[in-house]
Amino acid sequence: MATTTIPGVRWLDGDEQSVWRRLLCVQSRLFARLDADLVQNHHLSLGDYEVLVHLSEAPHRCLRMTELAARLALSPSGVTRRLDGLVAEGLVVRRACPSDRRGSLAELTESGARSLEEAAATHVGGVRRYLFDPLGSDGVAALSEGLDAVAAALGDG
Repeated sequence: MATTTIPGVRWLDGDEQSVWRRLLCVQSRLFARLDADLVQNHHLSLGDYEVLVHLSEAPHRCLRMTELAARLALSPSGVTRRLDGLVAEGLVVRRACPSDRRGSLAELTESGARSLEEAAATHVGGVRRYLFDPLGSDGVAALSEGLDAVAAALGDG
C-alpha cells in the first residue's frame, strides 16, 4: 500500500500494520463469540452483561446514569437505549436520584442479580476458553505487560 508522506506522521511499518489489523480482528471475533455464547445460553448480550456487572459492583447495586454511561463509554442516549431492554425484562429499574432531581439512577433488581449469576459461568468460561487457555501463563504475563504499557499511554495507567 502506498502512503502519502506527511511531515511528522510515523506510518505503521508492515509488521505494525499486521499486528494492528490482527488486534482489530481478534478483538471483534472474541467479543462476538462471547456475545453469542451469552445470547444463546442466557438471552443476554455482552453489552447487557457488562451493564449488570457494573451495577452489581456498585454500592447498593445502583449507579447514576451518567456514571454508568462513563463506565461503559456510551453517550447518555446510548446508555438509555442499552437499559431499555433490561428494564423491560425486569433486570434493571430506573428511578429518580434523591439528591438531584435532574439525575436518574439505574438499579440492579433481584431478577437481574440472578440473571447475572447464571450468566457469569458462561462468560468466564468463554474468556478462559478463548483468551487465557490459548495464551498459557507466559502469554498472559506478556499480554498483561503489554496492556499496562498501552493503558499508560492512554493515561489510564
